Amino acid sequence: MTEAAELPPAPEQAREVFGDRFADAVRYAELLAEAGVQRGLIGPREVPRLWERHLLNCAVLSEVVPENVTVCDVGSGAGLPGIPLALVREDLKITLLEPLLRRTTFLTEVVELLGLDHVTVVRGRAEEVMGKLQPVHVVTARAVAPLDRLATWGIPLLRPYGEMLALKGDTAEEELKSAATALSKLGAVGTSILHVGEGVVDPLSTVVRVEVGESPGGVRFAAKRAKAARTGRTRRRR
Repeated sequence: MTEAAELPPAPEQAREVFGDRFADAVRYAELLAEAGVQRGLIGPREVPRLWERHLLNCAVLSEVVPENVTVCDVGSGAGLPGIPLALVREDLKITLLEPLLRRTTFLTEVVELLGLDHVTVVRGRAEEVMGKLQPVHVVTARAVAPLDRLATWGIPLLRPYGEMLALKGDTAEEELKSAATALSKLGAVGTSILHVGEGVVDPLSTVVRVEVGESPGGVRFAAKRAKAARTGRTRRRR
């Protein structure tokens, strides 16, 4: 067996970014490096760069998330970007949406251990929970799928005039161009590429922002959402 990689000390930027929650951020990093690797949630090669590439890279997403809104982190996996975002933004109500049991088990343990009362873990796929979850102001995602496919899962979960914020890499501009037609059909009214984390991460984190109008998901998803809502009301009356 290969020897487990060692988690490096937290960089000084982490103290500034996480503030009063710095100790919790350290504990989360330790959990990722230990249980996260053991359970196959992250690769062992990621441990030496957990802080820069993962925790801080995700935490700086907070720079572009509005205050006091609801957030759904689609395909949350090991909690990235949802957990770092929750640690720096206690004003947000965050749902970590993840279909795999072993991942939701880990996420639930982390949320309870760190006392993240403003975070809820939901097991399921985006297309399964539409109409069951309240529409949110913001959908976040990281390394889930190409933008066009991600949009078909994330945008229908938004409330009117909400936005999807997807952490992307060097392919952001190319993905945005390729997804233009799909985004338009899904009700997108504006797109942009943002760079966040000045003075915290190098290179800066790249965020694709997709803003929607009054019909998130377009006409087809509006009908599907209405049907799901009617079904939910019928079940509650029973």
